[in-house]
Amino acid sequence: MLIRTLMANVTNVPLIDIGANLTDPVFHGIYRGNRKHPDDFSAVIQRAYDAGLQRMIITGGSLSDSKTALQLSRTDSRLYCTVGCHPTRCKEFENNSETYLNDLSKLIENNRDKVVAIGEFGLDFDRQHFCDKETQLKYFEKQFELVEKFKLPMFLHSRNCHEDFIEILRRNSNKFANSGGIVHSFTGTADEARDYIDLGLYIGINGCSLKTDSNIHAMRSIPLERILLETDCPWCEIKPTHSGYSQVNKDRWLSKKADKWQEGCCVKGRVEPCHILEVLDIVADGKPVETVAEIIYNNTMKLFFKH
Repeated sequence: MLIRTLMANVTNVPLIDIGANLTDPVFHGIYRGNRKHPDDFSAVIQRAYDAGLQRMIITGGSLSDSKTALQLSRTDSRLYCTVGCHPTRCKEFENNSETYLNDLSKLIENNRDKVVAIGEFGLDFDRQHFCDKETQLKYFEKQFELVEKFKLPMFLHSRNCHEDFIEILRRNSNKFANSGGIVHSFTGTADEARDYIDLGLYIGINGCSLKTDSNIHAMRSIPLERILLETDCPWCEIKPTHSGYSQVNKDRWLSKKADKWQEGCCVKGRVEPCHILEVLDIVADGKPVETVAEIIYNNTMKLFFKH
C-alpha cells in the first residue's frame, strides 16, 4: 500500500524521456550476464507512465541495437527510437561501410512512424580503446548522409572532443539546417553549450550533466527553450555527491538492492525513465516545476514530433 501511495501523486506535468536505453538486460533482471531478480520490465514502464511520461525515445547505438530498439518501440504506441551508430561502435562500419550505412538507411526508410532521430552518433575520445579517433571521425561524418537524406533530427554524443566535434558540425550544418538535433547527455562548459545553441541545437540534460558545480553553472547558462530532459537509463544516477542532489525529492519511490529485489520497488543504482523527475527537480532550480516542464515538453515535441 505504501508503494502504491508513493507512486499515486508523483507529477501532474507531461514529460518525455528523449534518451532511454530500454534494451539493456538490467530491465529484465539480468546484470552482467547474471540474473539477480525477476523480469520487471513491465513495472518499469508502468512507473514511467505513472510519473507523467507521455513518450519515451529508445536509443539505438548500432545497427543491431537499433533493430532491437525498433522492435521494442513496436510494443507500445508511446515508445519511439533512434537509428544510428555510436562512436564506440564505429568499427562495425569497417567491413563494408556502404552496406552498413545502407542497412541503417533501410531501417529508417521502412519505419518512419517509429524512428524519430538519427543516432546515437558523434565522437567519444574518452573511450578510444573501443574505437580509435580516426575511425570515429570518419564515420561520424559519414552518418550526416542519413541526416541529409531523411531530414530527421540528430541525437548526438560528445565526450572530450569539442574542437573536432564542433568543427564537423559546422562543416555539415547545411545538412541539418531544417531538422536540427540535440547534444545528448551534455557534460560540457557554458561556452560549449553556446556553440551548440548557435547552431540551432538543443541540449540534453540528465544526471551525468549535474555532477559538479561547474556542470550546474553550465546548465544554468542554457535557455530553457533549448533544454530537453533525459535519463540515459539505466545509467546517470543522481547521487548524494552530485551538486544538485539537495534539490531532489528522494521520497517518490522505494528502492531495494538488486539481490534484495521487491515487487513494486525500484532497484538501487538502476536508473529508470521515472527518474526523469529528479532531473527536472534540479533543472527547475527554484522555478515553478510545472512551468519548466511545460516549456521543455514543448521543446521536445517541436524537435522530434512536429508532424
